[in-house]
Amino acid sequence: MSSTAEGPVSTLRPMTASEYADWVEQSITGYAADKVTSGQRTPEESLGLTRKEFAGLLPLGLETPGNHLFSVIDSQGVAVGVLWFGVKKRFGADIAYVFDVSIRPERQREGHAARAFRALEDEVRRLGLAGIALHVFGHNDAARALYDKLGFRPTNISLFKTIDPPRA
Repeated sequence: MSSTAEGPVSTLRPMTASEYADWVEQSITGYAADKVTSGQRTPEESLGLTRKEFAGLLPLGLETPGNHLFSVIDSQGVAVGVLWFGVKKRFGADIAYVFDVSIRPERQREGHAARAFRALEDEVRRLGLAGIALHVFGHNDAARALYDKLGFRPTNISLFKTIDPPRA
């Protein structure tokens, strides 16, 4: 892996149509599975509901206004992941809301996600946005640790406890 004086490089490049086609189905199935793992949906309903969510969020795919879909590119020019954010009004200002960031499993733990977020900060500044927000599933300890390291702080936390049915 090549690097600069500061270390390895990962950049953001606008996603191509073929990359979008590959990504969108993987993202839908992955998000649907996370909704089941988190206990928010049943396996039977999750995929259908997730498809509806994505259709609402990206009705025009890559051309949906206010959405920015990028491929994360390593220092060799290879696409190693994706980052998708939409411009939203939060905290009284326009911000970048990250809907998805994912790095290919075989390329994880190489620092690409952290460098993608640093590149995202530059993009947010360029667009004149006030900050970056995101959601993270409670069961995703690795992502939560990364976001903490990058300076993200919780704005609200939802908790859940399963209660066993009464004993007969």
